[in-house]
Amino acid sequence: MQRREAREFLLSALYRREHVDTPLAEMLEEVHAGGQREYIETVFNGIADRREELDRMIGERTVGWRFERLALIDRNILRLGVYELLYLDEIPPEVAMDEAVELAKKYGTEQAWSFVNGILDRIWKEHETQA
Repeated sequence: MQRREAREFLLSALYRREHVDTPLAEMLEEVHAGGQREYIETVFNGIADRREELDRMIGERTVGWRFERLALIDRNILRLGVYELLYLDEIPPEVAMDEAVELAKKYGTEQAWSFVNGILDRIWKEHETQA
């Protein structure tokens, strides 16, 4: 499994977790994660641990929309993108943003890619000015 496939798996696992409380280990049994298992576990658990914080950050930047009104798939793409952007130093910010935009183009709602790009860009710029 390549990193992009790992991100797609993570998106699927996050979405699935919204509906059924399936343990990550059980979901991982359905795929061959190979060298991406540690990345998947780190990101999945990190998003779960920081979910309220991630949702707050995203919600504060969804001008004209309440966070709860965002499509579930778009929310999870944003959670994944923000987590990679802010908490995985080994992933360059440009890569985290580009990968989230690609997920939004492939799986998100219409024009989600533009919305995702805008939210992530704002979060990153604000993070950089505070650092």
